[in-house]
Amino acid sequence: MDTFVMRHLPALLIATPLFAAFLMPLVGTAGRTARNAWAFLGALLTAAIGLTLAWKVWTTGTVLYVFGAATPQQTLPPDAAFPIRIMFQVDAMSALMAVIASLSALGITIYSLSAESKQSGLETFYAMLFLLIAGVLGMVVTGDLFNFFIFLEISSLAGAALVAYRIDDGVAVEAGLKYALLSTVGALAVLTAIGMLFAQYNALNMATLASRLQFTALDKVALVLLAVPLAMKCGAVPMHFWTPDTYTTAPSSVTAFLVVSSQASLYGLFRILYTLYGDLLQFSWATFGWFLIVLGILSMFIGVTMAIPQKDVKRLMAYHAVSQTGYMLLGVGVGLAVLGNADALAKYGKTAMAGGLFHIINHAMYKGLLFLTAGAVFYRCGTRNLNKLGGLGHTMPWTMVFFMIGALAIAGVPPFNGFASKLLIYESVFRFSPFLSIIAMIVSILTLASFVKVFHSMFMGPPRAEFAAAREVPAPMFIGMAILALFVVVAGLAPQPFIEHMINPAVDALVDRAGYIAAILGGR
Repeated sequence: MDTFVMRHLPALLIATPLFAAFLMPLVGTAGRTARNAWAFLGALLTAAIGLTLAWKVWTTGTVLYVFGAATPQQTLPPDAAFPIRIMFQVDAMSALMAVIASLSALGITIYSLSAESKQSGLETFYAMLFLLIAGVLGMVVTGDLFNFFIFLEISSLAGAALVAYRIDDGVAVEAGLKYALLSTVGALAVLTAIGMLFAQYNALNMATLASRLQFTALDKVALVLLAVPLAMKCGAVPMHFWTPDTYTTAPSSVTAFLVVSSQASLYGLFRILYTLYGDLLQFSWATFGWFLIVLGILSMFIGVTMAIPQKDVKRLMAYHAVSQTGYMLLGVGVGLAVLGNADALAKYGKTAMAGGLFHIINHAMYKGLLFLTAGAVFYRCGTRNLNKLGGLGHTMPWTMVFFMIGALAIAGVPPFNGFASKLLIYESVFRFSPFLSIIAMIVSILTLASFVKVFHSMFMGPPRAEFAAAREVPAPMFIGMAILALFVVVAGLAPQPFIEHMINPAVDALVDRAGYIAAILGGR
């Protein structure tokens, strides 16, 4: 089915949220109904395009899109020795991330229609939200290193504006400025690395650069300048210090998508290590694998121990987001550590990677769900302080159920999706190092204990007089939570189809550096 839409899916994936963002101020002048309808339509179309593009990749293979070419699939002009145009290269790994971002955006946008209805300046809010969505989607589908930087900047600036959106006596503005400052410093390092690579190899296309890299001293410096900022942006310890303030003060709908934004940076880190450098690290695979593993273990343990004493429910969840990122780093790090050992890679390396990548999509759904339930409680009660909450299970039973689903999933309790991905990580990492697997399991136990405390503080006990008027949230907030909760349950009850059709192809695409290069350069 070669229609105009199918040919231009990669471009439409970015154009749709950008178009929604740029027209939002104009549509907003027509009133609340028109604004909400436009926001819903933009999110729905983005999700539909993201899912369709992913389906096309899974059924036909890597999708290339060349801007400015006579045909979108033209990769090399006849008279050119290297790609000179902007290219999107959507393989199974990119498709997985596009599904995560577009589905999350749909649920979160629907939720925000009621959650932010009491705020002013919503035209600006939704314009920034769609810019954030476009930035994240661009990061995961572009095949051009400089354009990765551009989309990283778009997502960072839009994210900073959304964090500061509610002002909150200056607290939110401070968090937004902190996020913007750290993002700018990180982006400057990324841009410097890109400049180093371009100066040596006269190329920005990732496949072309991967084919030309010689692992010179400048290449090694560029690797550090790329890896460290992206590790910071995904919230890995010890570069996680922006995460608690940012996630706590942002509106819950924004926080839920900032989790996805951080995972786009995680995708960038994996893409740099596996695809851009790949075989060049053959004498350092164990070193860089252990770099990810150590970041993962530190993130898991420090994140969960910092979460336990928190009284602000969103700050507690922010530290748990740091902790859960550690599982992704651990799984993919083990795969990188054994990349040069074909036997170990086949026996448990790819399984560890599958667990880490599966945990990305699972975490986006259950962590997004948890932040949305926290937002629902704040929407009705006006406080996030666990010491002041209680008894809400009597008046907000569905919110309680959604929270339970998310809490059991993040703790790795069956039959929810968090258990499915963590089990893959436990089993495969145990074959690499039993000690690391035991740490991962201990962290899950501590996570469960932490969320038992939160559940008891918010929902158990007799109804409190000050929250007697609290009731279930409006329908859009309910639907937004229900979309994410449905995925959490379905992916937990039937994980195998997800693993076979989404995760394993993503693992193969990430490992297959030669295939990524050949998709652009062919036999050149």
